[in-house]
Amino acid sequence: MSRLLFLPFLASLALSVTAADDYKLGPLSQENPAVPKGKVTQMPVHESKIFPGTKRDWWIYVPAQYTPEKPANLMVFQDGHDYVGTKGAWRVPVVFDNLIASGDMKPTIAVFLNPGHIGDTKPASAWKNNNRGKEYNSLGDAYARFLLEEILPRVTKDYHLTDDPEGWGIGGASSGAICAFTVAWERPNQFRKVFSTIGSYVDLAGGHVYPALIRITERKPIRVYLQDGTGDIDNQFGNWPVANRQMDAALTFMKYDHTFTLGDGAHNSKHGASIFPEAMKWLWR
Repeated sequence: MSRLLFLPFLASLALSVTAADDYKLGPLSQENPAVPKGKVTQMPVHESKIFPGTKRDWWIYVPAQYTPEKPANLMVFQDGHDYVGTKGAWRVPVVFDNLIASGDMKPTIAVFLNPGHIGDTKPASAWKNNNRGKEYNSLGDAYARFLLEEILPRVTKDYHLTDDPEGWGIGGASSGAICAFTVAWERPNQFRKVFSTIGSYVDLAGGHVYPALIRITERKPIRVYLQDGTGDIDNQFGNWPVANRQMDAALTFMKYDHTFTLGDGAHNSKHGASIFPEAMKWLWR
């Protein structure tokens, strides 16, 4: 190859190596044959009273190390279908297996919840469930009550959860992220840890008020991991990167135990999933 032809090749190679949103999963997101495997169970379809007319799929992960004599920690994930698999982006069961085995997390039961859907015909994709926006973007305590009054009593029927709020976490992406924050904001006496990626702290249903609300409210005992990307959404409802920066600034001003990781990604799970194991180490430290 001539030198003149070789230079453009090197330039294109450099661009491909530093391309935006080029995130990869690390070793803690890969199955390790030497690590004990937890069990994922799909639960019966749940019909809600707090969100009348809605039905949803949901799953429970129980680590291999769980014993009824020792109460487990809890982590709840919104848009559960996106987190529950072992071959997708998040691979929560795989990551939890690895982190629990290494001692970076205590035995933790995970609950994966899809948003509710009204109607007899379920969409092909759970992202299209028609009650998602109402449940996830709305402020107030409705979703927290849904968890505490409907879902978690079903979990504790079979499994022993810690009653220490420091052992209860909740997470999600996009609208699922603001939902997670809202639950901890409304019930800090029960949920103390929040994992938020590409969070929709914009005016989809009034969530843009959180940065101001955080600044004028007495600090709550919650720990927050925030992530977003500079290529996230900018539309009539707000600018996602700006909104997450404002959340970071407000949490910093009020001296919350929090961290903010800003990448160059778009509105997807690539960056969040790539840092998920380290985020869990930080959140559960």
